[in-house]
Amino acid sequence: MTYSPPVRRLVLAIHLTASVGWIGAVIAYLTLAFRPLTTSRILDLRSAWIAMALIGWWALVPLALGSLVTGVALSLGTKWGLLRHYWVCFSFVGTIVLTGVLIAHMPTVDRLAQTARTATADQVFALPADLAHPLVGLALLIGILILNVYKPKGLTRRGWRTSTRAEVPQR
Repeated sequence: MTYSPPVRRLVLAIHLTASVGWIGAVIAYLTLAFRPLTTSRILDLRSAWIAMALIGWWALVPLALGSLVTGVALSLGTKWGLLRHYWVCFSFVGTIVLTGVLIAHMPTVDRLAQTARTATADQVFALPADLAHPLVGLALLIGILILNVYKPKGLTRRGWRTSTRAEVPQR
């Protein structure tokens, strides 16, 4: 089943909003994650960790899930299909992995935010910076975005079989 043009555009708009919003939320998170490296003010550190937990649960996770769900809906309702083209498969798997890592990482962020709320100043200054996850995540999200813009050629075996079957006239 393929969507009608208005429905396809709507699903695409929702998908783009979630996906680009996810990138924006990662940049906001990174801005806060860099703060411990640039300040000696305890209030800034406490605030950064608390805000990172809020951004994580209220922006990053919903946008990641929204991107995943709308990406699947978009692929199933367009000519691209979910498993017909390699670039769609890589995008799908990458989004699943990034979403899974994000959700698995959020309890750590919560724990560090709770420590920042209640710990002594020395303990808060000893908290590690959380840069690796968001930096790698941002790079991979941008890579997926570029992949989805360029849509390199290459059918999967399933896509090749489907396209070959479509070309053979029915008797």
